[in-house]
Amino acid sequence: MFNFFGKKSTNLKSSEIINNAPIAEDYNDATPIALHFKQETGVTFENQHSILKSKLISFCKIRHIPSFKQCLVQVKNDPILKQELINYLTTNESYFYREFHQIQDLVNAIRAIEHTVDILCAPSSTGEEIYSIAIALLEAGIPKSQFNLVGIDINTEALNLAKSGIYNQRNINNIPGHLLNKYFIKKEFKYHLIDEIKQCVHLKTENIFSSSFKTIGQFDFIFCRNMLIYFDKDTKIQAKSILDNLLKDRNKPVYYGHADLF
Repeated sequence: MFNFFGKKSTNLKSSEIINNAPIAEDYNDATPIALHFKQETGVTFENQHSILKSKLISFCKIRHIPSFKQCLVQVKNDPILKQELINYLTTNESYFYREFHQIQDLVNAIRAIEHTVDILCAPSSTGEEIYSIAIALLEAGIPKSQFNLVGIDINTEALNLAKSGIYNQRNINNIPGHLLNKYFIKKEFKYHLIDEIKQCVHLKTENIFSSSFKTIGQFDFIFCRNMLIYFDKDTKIQAKSILDNLLKDRNKPVYYGHADLF
């Protein structure tokens, strides 16, 4: 502050000194954020606490958040920051034609159905699985008018990648060569999925544990592969119950991944 004559004053109030002082960093206890994150998403870090703590420190420092306590307050009150944290902490690792035998089972089941079927892919991650289903159905001679494919994920960055339909070599390694040439356009070192396939699916941001998820609709078939591996036992059971309730026919199974053990 300056006095009337333009000289810098040294008569600062104690409150001004406190307010301008650097805030001490406190990144010791990540447990409250871990518990909140599990409550919101179902994802647990029980066996990866050191990894979580390291990632949270980076997350906070990039955003100039001085403590985990302050981070938790801001996440609870700022939807944008909350989504950034979800994107930062959730893993998206997938590829085309993963565990394809399950997709083939789906194709065979739909062949015997005359009406339009509704299929949910939760999570849809970066799109490889739901697009694999679309390609398999079309290759089986099932017209796109006969199926409705919905993909959901809590990670908005993953969904944006899915909507772009642009993939690396490692994502498409399992696709037979003739299908790769038919459904992708190679540009430099990237593979661009053609619009015909992208238009077969509907992608949206959604959390199976949110109240709004109950209004998503009913489905003939549900794919939920490699999501439950991030949940503890009780949360897996809760997720299974939620998904079972979305089936039009409770006698039909939900397709889980081989690692999604209960």
